[in-house]
Amino acid sequence: MPPRRTALLLIAGALLVAGLWLLSHRYSAAPIAWSADERRLMASLSIRNLPPLPPDPSNAVADDPAAAALGQALFFDPRPSANGMISCATCHQPIRRFTDGLPRAIALGRAARNTPSIVGTAYSTWYYWDGRRDSQWSQALSPLEDPKEHGSDRQLLFALIRDDDAYRAAYEKLFGPLPAKPDVVDIDRVFTNVGKAIAAYERRLLPGPSRFDDYVTHVTSGGDPAQQSWLSESELRGLRLFLGQARCTECHNGPLFTNHEFHNTGLLPPTGELPDRGRFDGLDAVRRDPFNCLGAFSDDPARRCDELEFVREGIELIGATRTPSLRNLGNTMPYQSKGQFATLAEVLRHYNEAPPSLIGHNEAKPLGLSARELADLEAFLHALDAPIAADAALLAAPRGYGSKPATDSPGGR
Repeated sequence: MPPRRTALLLIAGALLVAGLWLLSHRYSAAPIAWSADERRLMASLSIRNLPPLPPDPSNAVADDPAAAALGQALFFDPRPSANGMISCATCHQPIRRFTDGLPRAIALGRAARNTPSIVGTAYSTWYYWDGRRDSQWSQALSPLEDPKEHGSDRQLLFALIRDDDAYRAAYEKLFGPLPAKPDVVDIDRVFTNVGKAIAAYERRLLPGPSRFDDYVTHVTSGGDPAQQSWLSESELRGLRLFLGQARCTECHNGPLFTNHEFHNTGLLPPTGELPDRGRFDGLDAVRRDPFNCLGAFSDDPARRCDELEFVREGIELIGATRTPSLRNLGNTMPYQSKGQFATLAEVLRHYNEAPPSLIGHNEAKPLGLSARELADLEAFLHALDAPIAADAALLAAPRGYGSKPATDSPGGR
């Protein structure tokens, strides 16, 4: 072999070895030295810093165990539906962390958007991807009358509560006697109370501590970051990216990894559909909702509704959707408001590229992360998975209800 070619091969080999060493050093060395700012940011994300449940003054039975028991029964009962086969749990399945595994929910018909998890939503101010409801109980009412979901009506619900012995006893203990000859106001009130009971149940569904939270406790309590078994090297690299270069905490912050706000992130609609106007339309809907914070059905006499009265508005909300929590993403695919992405890898590629939005303006900026960095970031997100922090008995239909099916409507008496 000519000396010149031999020399070039030796140089190329040396460069290859050096490159492999650099890659090994970059991707294999665990980031065990955290700055003070990184430690503070990690602590702010820990589930152990989640504050106590905020009160819901609009729902007088929000924290009543008896209301939660009634709400749990109603949540799993298919009778409050037009065909007697659709329950809240049809789309909010405990085994899937209260989602349904579909791009868009299917009940009596096909819903407009993906089914979000309800775990931890008691901390939210707004509900649905577009924020068109402002309380858990007002959100719980919407599917009951939606022709594509339960397709029920208020008279059917009144009859169910009246004619089922267990439901009636539980309801009257909480809310007082049912009227013998109900008028429209009476039926509306029972309908509202059904939503408040379901919300009392949903308030008890909270996320539990994950491997990430255990790692943060270890690090922030003075433990040696190098002496730990909770996170892999890939997950640690992903955590460092999450806290810094990937800019994830700009929107996914706090113990629930969400700012509870609305952002346009350039999501394309499913093929053949118009772009989703999102929060821009949702804001109008929540203001018109008769069950909102300012409405006659709120239990708060003071009508403390700062969030609704001083809500952010403007054209920048066109195409914006609610920032979801990043906790417990496992087994909740597909992702995004209309199930546009089947995997977390696809989600991360979308944010890495940050394409222009079809309507409004994409607030995200391209991240420029490598394929390996995206894989590390995905690995970290899986470290946020954890069991729901609720007794197993809360994850199925309770006993003692459903003793007698509803037979007629209040108009038939």
